[in-house]
Amino acid sequence: MSTPTPPPGYGPQDPNQPGQYGQQPGQYGQPPQYGQPPQAPQYGQPPAQYGQPQYGQQQPGYPQQYGQQPGYGAPTGALADWPLRVGGSIIDSLLVAVPYFIGLALARSVSSIFLVLFGLIAIGVGIWNVVIKQGNEGQTVGKSVVKIKLVDAATGQPVGPAKAFVRQLTHILDGLVCYVGYLWPLWDEKKQTFADKINNTLVVKL
Repeated sequence: MSTPTPPPGYGPQDPNQPGQYGQQPGQYGQPPQYGQPPQAPQYGQPPAQYGQPQYGQQQPGYPQQYGQQPGYGAPTGALADWPLRVGGSIIDSLLVAVPYFIGLALARSVSSIFLVLFGLIAIGVGIWNVVIKQGNEGQTVGKSVVKIKLVDAATGQPVGPAKAFVRQLTHILDGLVCYVGYLWPLWDEKKQTFADKINNTLVVKL
């Protein structure tokens, strides 16, 4: 009797013959053989992920302004134009002038005590607006209306009440020699007054 031939897939297989379903050694999904180059990365996995900065490229989101090197905390707004600064100052002046003139009118018609009372109110409003509010937020009422902000040139942050007060005192130098310090932003590269230069501050747009 002849020995029956086993069906394909059963019994010992010849190592030189292809496996089932025509698969060859080293096909997709199997580790490469010795001496063969490694397989290419699978689809969807490029060697370098998209969006990663290469060596020597600048990180996004850190604009270089006013001659400073890109870095955390640098001011990010464009420098405020002189007319905007003047407009904000006029609004701040009116904020103080209104209660003073109300007190002056009442002093002439009623009693001089109103001049003292409303004069103190005007001083209090000026201190709150220029020193406290501007120091903590970077904006007076006038600056918030015209969309500009006072910041520290080194950090880009509000200067704080103490520095805002010192800056206001140094505005005295801006008024010397025909108020040329207040006009200095018209031609200055950083659009600073003398007080800004002394205190290292900038006024930027929002």
